[in-house]
Amino acid sequence: MPNKANHIAIIMDGNGRWAQNRGRQRIAGHERGAEVVRDITTFCSDHKEVKQLTLYAFSTENSKRPALEVDFLMKLLGKYLKRELPFYLNNNVKFKAIGDISKFSKKLQKIIVTTEQETKSCTGLTQSLALNYGSRNELMRAVNRIDKPCSEVKEADIAAALDCKKDVDLLIRTGGDHRLSNYLLWQAAYAELFFTDTLWPDFTSGELESIISDFKTIERRFGGVK
Repeated sequence: MPNKANHIAIIMDGNGRWAQNRGRQRIAGHERGAEVVRDITTFCSDHKEVKQLTLYAFSTENSKRPALEVDFLMKLLGKYLKRELPFYLNNNVKFKAIGDISKFSKKLQKIIVTTEQETKSCTGLTQSLALNYGSRNELMRAVNRIDKPCSEVKEADIAAALDCKKDVDLLIRTGGDHRLSNYLLWQAAYAELFFTDTLWPDFTSGELESIISDFKTIERRFGGVK
């Protein structure tokens, strides 16, 4: 039976390089990248198999970037969520943020929480944005949430305490680099990994569809023998 890409995770890499290749400021790449998020989310919401799409939008390490770029990204995120709310509702898409959003401004936190609340009854695709997210940070926060002695903690306890509670089937990284960059390390333990040289602003639903088709042909053994 072909694999089902129920949960797709994407490391959206290459916005800055896309802009620089065109002699433009890095922020132009981020603006174009936000448009691609809409395109890919639309494709996944229409796909009969995809139930969750988790996108790496802002890592815990991204705060080290120039202050002007970080400030622009925060403003872009707020504008994106306000703009996309009608899209989420019209397409039955539930929005969920993962990561430590307590580091964001109160205004941005309110926008994030409001978007989650407004879409909580949607039953189609779940679109998760990883915001101020790092897998090690997520694991640390999860362990601190578990209220039992360490000797009694089970794998299921940790999984239930994570921000993202579903295992990843297919993890894609755009932009040409071949690393996970502290992204969903627990959830992607048995994910199939695909790396593409395509920069995120040039990534299309057609390329995603091709990757899903290749994914379906892979024999997934999960450590066993078939």
